[in-house]
Amino acid sequence: MRRIAMLLGVVAGLGGGAASAQDLTPGVQSLIDSLQPEAGLRRGIRLPAQPAPAGTPVPAAPAPSRPVASAAPPVPDLTATTAPPGVAAVSLTVNFATGSARLTPQAEAVLDNLARALGSPQLTPFRFRVEGHTDTVGSRALNQTLSEQRAAAVRDYLVRRHGVAPARLEAVGLGEQQPLVPTPEETAEPRNRRVQILNLGG
Repeated sequence: MRRIAMLLGVVAGLGGGAASAQDLTPGVQSLIDSLQPEAGLRRGIRLPAQPAPAGTPVPAAPAPSRPVASAAPPVPDLTATTAPPGVAAVSLTVNFATGSARLTPQAEAVLDNLARALGSPQLTPFRFRVEGHTDTVGSRALNQTLSEQRAAAVRDYLVRRHGVAPARLEAVGLGEQQPLVPTPEETAEPRNRRVQILNLGG
């Protein structure tokens, strides 16, 4: 059985070594900003590029450079979601014990900040969906079941540990149905192993 780490973003582990829990824990304010309805509206708007005024010099294309390994830790991309346009949502890294729905200490640190954001005055009027997602490694049936269990574990932690009202949260497992990055079958893709939080409105 494979390890499926689920995301509420981009999972750790680029290049050399895993990032610490602190590296993958988004701040409370960034979660609030991303989950407010206005953030969803900004996600759905695509403004056309404005043409440069006549006579504006065109900058020369930069010379290709060789990739340089970065020592900086990976930064979770909260905006990388498969939410419908106009829906405020976030993706966060939530790691689970291998083959189970048991939260790791790193996962709890992420969810602690999420709970603080959900309890803020800006977000208390709203309900949210917790979506579990996986990549394509393993059977579809296993992925579906595990995604449901892990979404439920996230919801239960927020309710039990932080007192988030159960009526404000619904948990849904989507398995490998909505990948962030399309891949062939049996492809390990950390960005597809995630839990998304979507603002469902009041």
